[in-house]
Amino acid sequence: MKAMVLKDKVKPGGEIANLFYEEREMPKAGAGEIVIRLRTAALNRRDVFIRQGLYPGIQVPSIPGSDGAGIISELGEGVEGFEIGSEVVINPAMGWGDNPKFPDPNFSVLGVPIDGTYAQYIKLPAENVFSKPKHLTWEEAAALPLAGLTAYRAVVTKGQVQKGDTVIIPGIGGGVATVALQIAAALGAKVFVTSSSDEKIEKALKLGATGGVNYKNENWVKELKALSGGADLAIDSIGGDTFKDLIYLANPGSKIVSFGATLGPINKLLMPHIFFKQLHIMGTTMGNPEEFRKMLDLFEEHQLKPTVAEVFPLEEVEEAHKQMEQGKHFGRIVLSIPE
Repeated sequence: MKAMVLKDKVKPGGEIANLFYEEREMPKAGAGEIVIRLRTAALNRRDVFIRQGLYPGIQVPSIPGSDGAGIISELGEGVEGFEIGSEVVINPAMGWGDNPKFPDPNFSVLGVPIDGTYAQYIKLPAENVFSKPKHLTWEEAAALPLAGLTAYRAVVTKGQVQKGDTVIIPGIGGGVATVALQIAAALGAKVFVTSSSDEKIEKALKLGATGGVNYKNENWVKELKALSGGADLAIDSIGGDTFKDLIYLANPGSKIVSFGATLGPINKLLMPHIFFKQLHIMGTTMGNPEEFRKMLDLFEEHQLKPTVAEVFPLEEVEEAHKQMEQGKHFGRIVLSIPE
């Protein structure tokens, strides 16, 4: 089979010179496993960090890619509930474990060191394979898993969003943020977003946001406070000073759920701003299998579709990575897998 293989851990200058399109051995299904003929895959920021050598546990050679969708081509012994030819999506959360509150110590995300979706075929435990929502295209199906799972756990499980809540999502445009917007809006929340791009804010409004503010504006925090009335729930992937801004924007007794820290550490955080407002601050990442199933059900119930920004052939993954690094896209960058 053809696959895009990571050969070196890092290249000086951040050049994309360590991914190679080459022939790899076809996977074979063992007991309890399924082989999928992939139709599409999708990029995550994690993929870029792995290519740049900035992610822990990197092993080479290996195949990157956490998100994918395709058709079952082989069933291992003991696998039930699936048929060869079934259209499926992949849950990239590997080995979550039995506790729904947090993952097992051996938990991992598909795609380095476990071979991922930048390939024509992939072998997975049957527990990580789910039926593809019928209303989604192949591109949309690949765009959903990691972002959808992360967003669902942040907004629903941790954030416990309610109809009429005001939700603030800073830095709209990335995969998780856009899906979080869709989920919150579908459940009846009023969603307000921030971006450095007026164009992205306009796209967010079309996706269901109630309002948005450009954070290049000098007084954007006060502007957002006046526009939204404050947040009952904030979903943050940015960290840094933006996290302090969210504490200011948070209403008393509200929740802040964090799943990332693009801007790094929080400097000079004043704890009284947290405890006097009785804030609930929670961390989250990925999610458990039941949350993945509920996320798919929610997308089917509300006929939601993740936003696909652009589609590249697998062999042009270098260009796809460049697009992700530039950060100008809105939604997910998807790879089409050759037959």
